[in-house]
Amino acid sequence: MTTDTEQPTLTIDELAARSGVTVRTVRFYGTRGLLPPPALGPRRVGRYGREHLARLALIEELQRQGMTLAGIERYLEQLPADLSADDLAIHRAVVASWAPDSVALVSLEELRRRAGRALDDGDVERLVAMDVVTREGKDFRVDSGLLRLGVQLLDVPLSQEAIRAARTVLTEHARAAAHELSQLLRGETSERDAEDVRSLSAHMQPIVVQALLTAFQRSLREELRAWVDR
Repeated sequence: MTTDTEQPTLTIDELAARSGVTVRTVRFYGTRGLLPPPALGPRRVGRYGREHLARLALIEELQRQGMTLAGIERYLEQLPADLSADDLAIHRAVVASWAPDSVALVSLEELRRRAGRALDDGDVERLVAMDVVTREGKDFRVDSGLLRLGVQLLDVPLSQEAIRAARTVLTEHARAAAHELSQLLRGETSERDAEDVRSLSAHMQPIVVQALLTAFQRSLREELRAWVDR
């Protein structure tokens, strides 16, 4: 687990706008214990931070998977209380892996709505350059999972070239890992019928994704720690 160092700076209105929900929804989630209470700033005005944004994004993803509010409450209750925004993002990525691919052709207005934030022309061009969205006339072809990742990358101080190179590295290694894992599974299912193979795959996918995310997160921390020490 990591520790957030940024102080909460968002008002409840700003939090609602950034997350794409209403202020009423934020307050409702707070009363149900789905969101931790805000930090109190000057004049006892509540301030929200990255953890609140990450929790709202996780709740949205769980709802997209069809989970009820009671189910979401149980899911969040099982998580460690001191998870940071980055840790919550890992959980969201695992949850998102359960969903089938969802590619859609949308208008610019719908693209901005799905992004959950205002996208100016420069932001849209960056998303296109990162291959997160593809232009088709006046519309855009977009995968919802990639869009969420791309929108987060808009705030990362990296060049488009560095982001594309990083995506190439991750894609190549992910394909290699997927190929080797599929070979292992194929050996375990060679004598089973197609229905058994599909069932095993459905059960294994979220477990494998979580294992890959955890292993990568730990490896990246070790690499960064060694780089800083040097």
